Amino acid sequence: IAHFVEDLNRNKDTLFEKPFYFDEFFGDNEIEVAVQYNDSYAENVYSFANNINTEEGGAHLEGFKNSLTKIVNDAGKRIGVLKNDDKVSGEDVREGISAVVSVKLTEPQFEGQTKTKLGNSEMRTLVDSVVSDKLEQFLEENPAVGKAILDKAMTASRAREAARKARESVRRKTGLESGQMPD
Repeated sequence: IAHFVEDLNRNKDTLFEKPFYFDEFFGDNEIEVAVQYNDSYAENVYSFANNINTEEGGAHLEGFKNSLTKIVNDAGKRIGVLKNDDKVSGEDVREGISAVVSVKLTEPQFEGQTKTKLGNSEMRTLVDSVVSDKLEQFLEENPAVGKAILDKAMTASRAREAARKARESVRRKTGLESGQMPD
């Protein structure tokens, strides 16, 4: 799946050269994750359960997204970029990401007949804890990568906030702009 992520980013400038990749076994379960950031603004995350594309995601994808957001926020506080109660949202953290999350389990429970969403709730906590451990270790070993990811997330957060303020200012109308006569 690391090659799949590299292929997703083949025409883009990446923040780091090789994708972050790991493959862990827990009894009969296997968790495989590959992540690489690029300079785009789109989130490009694929999830699989027993090699079936789970287009709607499911428990394993939720666990991945939760741990990714938590680890990037923790890294930001550790580095000193995020102060006090500052946080970047999951949407901001995933901006420009290309990732593949693949799990293999003996008794998958899919929601619906199309098998596009994994329902095994235990995979959420398992993927969350494994990704947290591995990604935290990766970011500690590669502080420049952590800083680049955090900078990208902070830029996305500032852009989202600026867009919100611009929307609000356009929606706010003064007394002369409204159709009413002033008192």
